[in-house]
Amino acid sequence: MQVSLSWLSTHLDLSSYTVPQLSDLLTFAGVEVEGIEERGVATDKVVVAQIQSFEQHPNADKLSVCQVDDGSGTLRQIVCGAKNFKAGDKVPLALPGAVLPGGFAIKEGKLRGVDSLGMLCSGKELGIGEDTGGLLIMAADSPVGTPFNQLNPADVLFDLEITPNRPDLLSHLGLARELAALTGLPLKGERDYNTTTTQLKKNDATLKLDAKEACPLYTARLIKGVKVGPSPEWLRRRLESIGLRPINSIVDITNFVMMEMGQSLHCFDYDKLHGGICVRMAVEGEKMLALDGLTYVLQPDDLVIADGHPVAIAGVMGGEETGVTETTVNVLLESAYFAPSGIRRTSRRLGLSSDSSYRFERGIDPQQVQGGSELATKLILEIAGGTADEDTLAIGQAPTLVGEVTLDENRARRLLGTPDMAGDEIHAILTKLGLAQKSAGKDESHWVIPSYRLDLQRPVDLMEEIARVIGLDRVPSRQVAVASPVEAADRTYDFAMNLRQSLAARGFFEAQTLRLIADAQLADSLGGGQGVAVKNPLSEDHTTLRPSIVPGLVATAALNIRQGLHRLRFFELGRVFLTLPKGGSREEERLAVLLSGPVSPTSWHGREPQAADIHELVGQIQNLTRTPLEVRPVKENSANYLLTSELRAGNRILGWIAQLHPARAREINARHPVYVAELLLSALRQGSTGPTKFEELPRFPGMTRDVAMEVPADLPHAKVAAFFASQKHPLFVGAEVFDVFADPSGTKMAKDRKSIAWTLTYRSAEKTLETAEVDAAHTAILTALEKTLPATVRR
Repeated sequence: MQVSLSWLSTHLDLSSYTVPQLSDLLTFAGVEVEGIEERGVATDKVVVAQIQSFEQHPNADKLSVCQVDDGSGTLRQIVCGAKNFKAGDKVPLALPGAVLPGGFAIKEGKLRGVDSLGMLCSGKELGIGEDTGGLLIMAADSPVGTPFNQLNPADVLFDLEITPNRPDLLSHLGLARELAALTGLPLKGERDYNTTTTQLKKNDATLKLDAKEACPLYTARLIKGVKVGPSPEWLRRRLESIGLRPINSIVDITNFVMMEMGQSLHCFDYDKLHGGICVRMAVEGEKMLALDGLTYVLQPDDLVIADGHPVAIAGVMGGEETGVTETTVNVLLESAYFAPSGIRRTSRRLGLSSDSSYRFERGIDPQQVQGGSELATKLILEIAGGTADEDTLAIGQAPTLVGEVTLDENRARRLLGTPDMAGDEIHAILTKLGLAQKSAGKDESHWVIPSYRLDLQRPVDLMEEIARVIGLDRVPSRQVAVASPVEAADRTYDFAMNLRQSLAARGFFEAQTLRLIADAQLADSLGGGQGVAVKNPLSEDHTTLRPSIVPGLVATAALNIRQGLHRLRFFELGRVFLTLPKGGSREEERLAVLLSGPVSPTSWHGREPQAADIHELVGQIQNLTRTPLEVRPVKENSANYLLTSELRAGNRILGWIAQLHPARAREINARHPVYVAELLLSALRQGSTGPTKFEELPRFPGMTRDVAMEVPADLPHAKVAAFFASQKHPLFVGAEVFDVFADPSGTKMAKDRKSIAWTLTYRSAEKTLETAEVDAAHTAILTALEKTLPATVRR
């Protein structure tokens, strides 16, 4: 927002403050100053002069020697390089001793041997316009010898960034109130536009409000017999000082009121309206030609002002067909309060932002609606003439958006670190900010919030205002270290980082793939479930939110294989998106791992290592959890995988593991079998909680016994492993399979049978075992084996 210092000075006397001081004052109060621009000249040594005659410079083709009248009674000789003037033109003349914007000092001198007693100026050199390549030609009736700053007063323009919570600062009056509170200066005349004199005539038949939530209050006032024309000089100067282009007297007045007090207004050509005004939501597909010359298609959530068809997009922009022109005689002045959310939504959807929508979507003072209408009416009658209706038509009522706040003054002192601040000082600060004290006790006070301070809702808001006014330099600085307790989010993050570090230490590389995949990649998903389709995909390669991380890892493997890498070790932690059977969707955090190629890097002094198999991947996953894993085959659900199995830890499904089908592996040119796994991060973490436990290395040797057993061919290995894991014999340490034999021909063993060989280990923590002790323990375990499983031990 651009703010004029001369405009601000109509509200309070800032002459005792320099521009840098005002800039610092605003900055430390939380109003960011993005830029400062000086316009015009403050010195009296720039005057209006008239060119009497000129001739070619004797020593320079591009220079002229001018004789000018500066009002002193004696012609002054000036050497000038511009060419856009003629004899009789009036132009600004900088006399010797003048200092122009930028610190450029004017002195008497010679140019190519000819005396020059000053300088004729362009608008840019005076800081009031752009570079036009010539002098600033002034009005013919400008008095010669008059100081230029009397006709064009100097000004300073502040470019401010107003935070969304302070819509009250989006006007010169609002900023003047802020500066009055910060400086202690009184507002001139104690101007209050919220005090109105006209009566609101409610429920008039010419107004209809069908959208009370979107427009709580709408007012209109008819002014007849106006004469639309150029605005007076003071009004044009006010608008031009902040970068607004004057249009005509009526439009300029509404813009002035908006920038003066923050109330956005709109004027309709009353004779172009057909019937009464209705404030309603738009009908699907309705169109309106706006003042910017574009036609906008409206939707049912757009608020419009209509006389049967839309004549304005409420709070955003008026319509071209009912706009005020030079032929307008009767105007209908609109002043209203619109709900911010609706204006913001419409403005964003249409891509249409105006000074009006900028204020409405942040929230204006609902109590200033009639005040803004009265100020505009007064100016219209003064400048454009006419007669205004005695009553202002209104429908609805202004909402009450602020209330009362009780301030605990002792708590305020503690939070601000200012125990010496007296209650009278606190009260004086809040009073300067426009708050009205309702009551005050020993340690607390009760305050009524002004309607324009929508951001003051809680006691801490008042404490913040006190801090802004007294200045943060008064708040003592303290170094206080506070230990933050460990939260669930911290533990989740730490667990994920530990997984990354563990896998990286084992030679795996972390991948980061896109969450959007192509439909063709869905066949590479592991774990079942369907992804969430994107309604408006950017491309055919990004149509679905992934239901599995594995497709991205397979694509990563293919890319690395094309680059000549065949020992593949990748993992990724990320989110998957699953469609629920009964509708809706859910998200899960998962870990995916891909493994292929030799178990160890190739060395120059050895043969090529053996290729990794699925047991290698199971072992890598086992290292990530403290709970023993069970691999349980499941029914194949994808043509792209073999050996698809569930990984279980007790009663929990930890995830899934599988081998990429050889045909699919050939498609990506894999030289070795490719194995993948996808794990539920929540289930993996559940089995890895608590402190890590370590066992002392055994001090006594162990003894082993081998056992071979015949079992049904369809008996899962997991059941045998589970049996050995359940044994609690004090000497039994563990078991490990080392051979499996089956004869499909039925010659050496029945086709429905297989032989499994295990090694059982025994050890005591207290002594070296004797053979008899081991034999007894071994016999007990084998007896239990034959009783528990359909197994026959081969002795």
